[in-house]
Formats: sequence, C-alpha cells, structure tokens
Amino acid sequence: MRKTRFGTVAAMAAVAALALTSCGGSGDSEADGDKIRIGIKFDQPGLGFKDGDNYTGFDVDVAKYVANELGYTEEQIEFVSAPSANRETMLQNDQVDMIFATYSITDERNKVVDFAGPYFVAGQDLLVPADSDIAGPEDLDGKNLCSVTGSTSAQKVKDNYAQNTNLQELPGYAECTTQMSGGTIDAVTTDDIILAGLAAQPAYKGKFKVVGAPFSEENYGVGLPDGTDKCADINAAITKMIESGEWQKALDKNTEGTGYKPNAETNPPTLSDSCA
Repeated sequence: MRKTRFGTVAAMAAVAALALTSCGGSGDSEADGDKIRIGIKFDQPGLGFKDGDNYTGFDVDVAKYVANELGYTEEQIEFVSAPSANRETMLQNDQVDMIFATYSITDERNKVVDFAGPYFVAGQDLLVPADSDIAGPEDLDGKNLCSVTGSTSAQKVKDNYAQNTNLQELPGYAECTTQMSGGTIDAVTTDDIILAGLAAQPAYKGKFKVVGAPFSEENYGVGLPDGTDKCADINAAITKMIESGEWQKALDKNTEGTGYKPNAETNPPTLSDSCA
C-alpha cells in the first residue's frame, strides 16, 4: 500500500533523527526526499502559471508558503495541473495532496472534499480598457461582454444587470483580452483576481483595468481529501502568512501595475481552526 506523502512528514523526520542519533552522521532531518503533490492551474497568469520549469502566481506563492510551514522545501513540491473540471476527482483518486487553484468553497463540493481556508475572497468583476467609462455591470447594455465557454459569469450579467448585453464566449480569457485589445470586446468578466492577473501580463500593462466593483463573493479554499486532519495546520500557516505581511506582498507582486485592490471588507480573510 502506498505510503501517504502528505501525512508522513513528522514520522519520517523522527526516523531520520533516530538514524542520526544511532550512527552519529549528519544529514537532513526533514522529510528526507518525500514529496507533496499540489494541484494548481497551469494557465492562469497571476495565479497559477507554468512557464517551462517555473511556476508563478498568487496561488503558487501561498502554496509554497503553506508547504514550507508543513515542513516541505520548494524542492519537495511537485506541482500538478488541476483543471477546474477535474479537481474533486483528483483529490478523491489520490492524485494530489492539496489543491490551490482558484477553488471556490461551495456546499456541493464540500459533500465530497474538504477545504481549508479561505486564503482569498474574490468577487466577480469586469476588466475593461484603461480609458473605458464602464463602472459596473449596469453599464453594459449594448456592449460586447466576453467570458470563457462554459462559464456562467457573462450570462449572470445579462440576466441580472444588463439585458441588452451582447455575450461573446471564447475558449479562454487570453482570447477575450486579445479581442478587447483589438477593440471588438468592451469588457471581460470573471473573478476579480483572475482579471487582475490577466491585466498584469507584460503585454497588457497599462492597457486594461479592473473596475473594482465586485458583485459576487467567491471564497478560495485549499482543496483537501474528504476527512482530512490537516485543516488546522494549513489555516495556521495561512494566518501566519497574512500576519507576517507575506500574503500582501505576494498579492501586490502578482497584480502589479493593474491598480487592483481586493475587497477590504473580506480580505485578508479571518480563518478558524476547523475545515471550511
């Protein structure tokens, strides 16, 4: 039976320490090569992005900090692509130990997986050209609004705020921003921090802005296998990151130049000792 990576750090450290005591040698008393598998997005600039062998983004930075607090070095982290549709399955099938991937905590998901956190509270917002006068979803009547295929974000705007919005669905947010850069799209909608990550890309710096009037609330949690006993430790690590200033530093680094400010009423979040 496979030895669970996520739950053996303390045990392996104890074994290593005992070995050192017995033979008088020197070595690393951490997890001794043990890995932790963390699911992230590979295609979300500013949050989870894979560029060759490098992984960047706010989710990545929080994941690294938490893993370090749990006793893992960066070299012991194995990042795994965690597409939205596969996240629950990956946790249930023991393909990853935890997931940091703009993973909203919902009652439906909580039936099959557990969540630590939240480590960030996002909200649906709009990305518009820097010189746009669009100030909220109510201003989108007659405008062209883009979101990705399969998302409900744009339809929510049309149903609840601006019935005459022209909806445009494209395969990815990169296609939405490309068309907005060319003038055929007036706004892009999804979670505000995802939009900020898009706007922070070098090709778009100074061209786009996040409106900054979120009209929903999405609690990003750390996805964990159902029945985990790790929520308290992970929440303590996130709280330490917030109190140390590293959380804010990571957020600023990954949204630099966009003017993005998260909702101050919900961020940084306050965590408990239990699973969300």
